[in-house]
Amino acid sequence: MVNIGNLELGHFPLLLAPMEDVSDPPFRAVCKENGADLMYTEFISSEGLIRDARKSLQKLDIYDYERPIGIQIFGEKIDSMRQAAAIAAEAQPEIVDINYGCPVKKVACRGAGAGILLDLPKMQSMTKEIVKSVNLPVTVKTRLGWDENTIQIIEVAKRLQDVGIQALTIHGRTRKQMYKGEADWDPIAEVKNHPDIHIPIFGNGDIDSVEKAALYKQKFNVDGIMIGRAAIGYPWIFREIKHFLATGEKLAPPTLEERLSVVQKHLDFSLSWKGPKQGIFEMRRHYSNYFRGLPHFKPFRTALVEANTAEVIADILAAIQDKYQVMA
Repeated sequence: MVNIGNLELGHFPLLLAPMEDVSDPPFRAVCKENGADLMYTEFISSEGLIRDARKSLQKLDIYDYERPIGIQIFGEKIDSMRQAAAIAAEAQPEIVDINYGCPVKKVACRGAGAGILLDLPKMQSMTKEIVKSVNLPVTVKTRLGWDENTIQIIEVAKRLQDVGIQALTIHGRTRKQMYKGEADWDPIAEVKNHPDIHIPIFGNGDIDSVEKAALYKQKFNVDGIMIGRAAIGYPWIFREIKHFLATGEKLAPPTLEERLSVVQKHLDFSLSWKGPKQGIFEMRRHYSNYFRGLPHFKPFRTALVEANTAEVIADILAAIQDKYQVMA
């Protein structure tokens, strides 16, 4: 059994990664429905929380059916991060998570996200203050290092464990790599198998099939895996991995009816959470992924992206159903 503090997550939990502009409540809802065991919010700026910035505060929205859930924060100032952690804890998540992995220039080059991998003493001090400031389990998501010459992930794990974090997720790339190349899970396995490491270690990076999930589980001995980009437009990946790990058999891919049903659920929640204008706008990034693989889909994708009302979108979805049911 994998535990984060008193939180039981089963024997090999599947985690939904915190993804900026993706891991909002509507997206999390369809992932939870399809088997995600633990999910994280989009990362939230510590300075935004302290200033009561509307966008940052809205990211604190969590719902009971999502539980367990972690709120992820980022920032470069220790005092701001401590205050932000306390604000996040007031939203009553199960976990407060620290982002030490974001590679984006505007974050990392200011010393936040993956930028703190260049200053391990500061990372340790910041984490210690956050752990002290909340009465919830604190977890961390990070990368292997800033670049190939600064990989100290075992030292990072030891320092973070020493100051009280209760789980660590490691993305198998450096900051320099961004999302290019293949994720290297060997250092993740070294952390997991190190005799001084006792907290759960989750692996992240390139899990995009049930076969790879099963292989990496066996090969790298991690306590669970975090899935990010592969879940965008395909929340079924969680249920498919669980079924494959339990039975060795692959589930059939979602039917056209399942795709349409989940798109409608995602859209309805997006509209109710963000309002009609923003809800429609933020769904646009998901359509091509939901319908990936359908032949000659470009005109429908264009229509969905250009649609400005829920009624027009409903008509387009009905037309998709009519066309591709006939083709099947």
